[in-house]
Order: sequence, then structure tokens, then C-alpha cells
Amino acid sequence: MASLEAINDRDGVRRRYHVTIPAATRIGHVHLRVADLERAIGFYSGLLGLDVIQRMGQEAAFLSAGGYHHHLGLNTWGVDLEAGPPAAGTPGLYHFALLYPGRAELAQAVKVLVEASWPIAGCLDHGVSEAVYLADPDGNGIELCWDRPMDEWPRSEDGALAMFSRAFTVEQLLESS
Repeated sequence: MASLEAINDRDGVRRRYHVTIPAATRIGHVHLRVADLERAIGFYSGLLGLDVIQRMGQEAAFLSAGGYHHHLGLNTWGVDLEAGPPAAGTPGLYHFALLYPGRAELAQAVKVLVEASWPIAGCLDHGVSEAVYLADPDGNGIELCWDRPMDEWPRSEDGALAMFSRAFTVEQLLESS
């Protein structure tokens, strides 16, 4: 179990907490507010291949891979279409990641995006994973990635994780997969 010490001074009173979380804990799903539900479904289902598991009329949809109840929720609840997306650099979601089982599966997903002329923002090898970055139709950041086996992760001399960011190209990914 991982543990940390957190300080909460939200209400003006400083309190210390010792928190542990089971190592098997995972992020179950991401839920995004979108401007156009059909456009978002078209992207996530049509280009990324997620299955639409459930629709709630024209207001929400739940998508998944492999029959899970949902990895991604999409909704238009309370969307102010006049407001537009948040300004770059404001607090909020930077990106979420879709983790593919291997490099070949990641390359196949990227190949579909390239064939559809979908813009790719960049590709980075982090040592622990290789990642391809893009944005959805609403500007939400997405990382498509695969993880190397843990025994291949880069480590410093003292055994600490030593991730890095080294650029690679879409062509390199597609050629070697």
C-alpha cells in the first residue's frame, strides 16, 4: 500500500492525515462534459473503437472496452455552448490516458487516427511507457499509451523510478510495430 501525509487547511484549520490506498486500486472511469454528444461518440467510438454501452437520450452516453460497465462517460449536462472551452493553462483536466495492452495495439489505434487525418500533438517515450498525445473534438487531452513490463522500467542507482520524456515520431511507432 502507498501512504502519504496530507494537510488540509481548506477551512482554515490545519489537520494532518495519514492516508493509505490499496495497491490494486485503479481509476475506474473518466467522465467528460462535451459540447456535442453525437460528435463525441463519433470520435470515441468511431475513431478510438470504444463500444457504446448505454445511452441516456441525447444527454449522456457510456463507453467501454471489453464489456466493462464504462471507462468513459460523456454528457452535455449544463453545457454553456456560448462559453467555449476553458482557456489554455487554466486548472482542470490536462489529459486522461487510454492504456493499450501492448505496442502493436497502440500502433494500430494510431494508424486509424493517421488515416483519418486526426491531429497528433506529439509522441513521448517515458521509459515506463510510450505515449501518443492528441485532443478530442472538445479539446480534452488524451494520452494513448502502453506500459512496458515493470522489470524494464528505468531506475536510478538507489532503485527509485527514473521516468523521462524522449520524443519519437508516429512513423517510428508505425514502422516498428
